[in-house]
Amino acid sequence: MNRDELLAAIEACATFEFARSGGPGGQNVNKVNTKASCRFSVGEIGLQPADLELALSRLSGRLLEGGVLLVSASDTRSQILNRGLALARAVDLVTQALHREKPRRPTRPTRASRERRLDSKKRDGGKKSERRTRYDD
Repeated sequence: MNRDELLAAIEACATFEFARSGGPGGQNVNKVNTKASCRFSVGEIGLQPADLELALSRLSGRLLEGGVLLVSASDTRSQILNRGLALARAVDLVTQALHREKPRRPTRPTRASRERRLDSKKRDGGKKSERRTRYDD
């Protein structure tokens, strides 16, 4: 599922709540509901069963009861912009939860890298042996 499809799926099943947000803004803060909260069930956005299980396990610390994800935004003084920010954050969270790391293929060190490592060890050992005090009898 690409980012645009995910955005459309979240937007279709999300409910938005607006409240007064704190922070700077003067009288605007006291009278306008600019804080946007996006609430949606992760199970309703149309993920494959394996992806859904992965998303639920990785987002488990942020989920409310019933697999509901709540994302808020109160960065701007505009309700519309905060709504867009909340949606974008929700998409980012789900995208990050679905990301699978590429498995590492073990490789062997090259001859040149082994030689560089050994030369470095010899140089470091030489420095330390130079520092030692020698007692001549």
